[in-house]
Amino acid sequence: MKILVPQTSFHHTFEPLPDGVELVNEPEAQVEMAVLGMEQAAHLASLIPALPQLRVVQSLNSGIEWLLPMVPDGITVCNASGVHDAAVAEWVVAVLLAMRRRLPDLLELQRRSEWDRNLNDVTATGPSSIGAIDTLEGGTALIIGYGSIGRAVASRLAALGIHVVGVTRSPRPDTVPPEAIPRLLPDMDAVILLAPLTPATERMVDAKFLACMKPGAILVNASRGRLVDTDALIHALRQGSIRAALDVTDPEPLPPTHPLWQAPNVLITPHVAGAVASWRARAYRFARSQVDCYVSGKPLRNIVSRE
Repeated sequence: MKILVPQTSFHHTFEPLPDGVELVNEPEAQVEMAVLGMEQAAHLASLIPALPQLRVVQSLNSGIEWLLPMVPDGITVCNASGVHDAAVAEWVVAVLLAMRRRLPDLLELQRRSEWDRNLNDVTATGPSSIGAIDTLEGGTALIIGYGSIGRAVASRLAALGIHVVGVTRSPRPDTVPPEAIPRLLPDMDAVILLAPLTPATERMVDAKFLACMKPGAILVNASRGRLVDTDALIHALRQGSIRAALDVTDPEPLPPTHPLWQAPNVLITPHVAGAVASWRARAYRFARSQVDCYVSGKPLRNIVSRE
C-alpha cells in the first residue's frame, strides 16, 4: 500500500510504518491515501487525477474549502480538526484581551512618547484620548462555530469569568441554532467567528449583522475572511460602533492599499492564529494515527460530510 506524503521532511513522523506500507512524495498510480496541506491547493487539479486508486485524503488543515470541491465523490476526506485548537484559542483570547484593554491604542501612545494621565481615574483631569478601558470579566461572548476550537476557546474564556454561548448548525444541548443569532447579538460583548466557509456562512456578517451588535463589542474572525462583508465592516469600524480583531480578511492577502489597513478600531494579523512553530508536527502525528486506522480497518476520525 502506498501513501502520498509530499513533504519528505516529515516522513520520519510516520516511522515505524505498518507492514506493507510505503510512503511516496510524488503521485503514483498505486497511492490509496494522500496527506495534503494547503501548499498543494494550486496543484490539486492535476494531482487528484494522477491517483486512480485514491481512497482517502487526509488534510493537514481544519478548513478544507480549498480541498473538498476538488476531490471526487467516493473518496473520503478527513480534516485536521483538533490539531489547531490550542493555538487558535490562545490567539482569540490574546486579541480579545488586547482589544478590551486597548493595547493597540496604548502602543500608539508609547510610540508618541505620550503618557495619558486621563486613562487612570485617580490622576485624570479630563477625558482620555482613547476612551475607557474595561475588563471582560462578567461579560458574554458568542462563538459562531462551536466545534473543537470553539470549545477550546470557551474553556479559556470561562477561566476569565466570561460566559459563552455557542452556535452550531447541528442541534446540541449546549448550543443554540444560527436562527438565534440576531436576538443574541445586542447582548454580546464579543462575537467570535469559527464557522467553516459555506454558502450559508459566506458574508453572514453583513451590515445588518453589524448593526445588531452591542455598541463597543468586539468582532473576532479566526475562520475565513469571506464570512464578513468587508465594506460593511469598514463602515462600522469608522463609525466607532464596534471594534474588530481579524486573522483573516477578504481579500487575502490584504493588498497594501486596502482601506481596511487604515480603518480605526481594528487589529489585523496575517492568518497566523494557528501557525505556531509546532503545528505541522502535531498535524503529521495526527495523520500518522489516521494511517494506522486506515491500514487496520478502524474508523477514520474527522470525516467531512459532503453536505
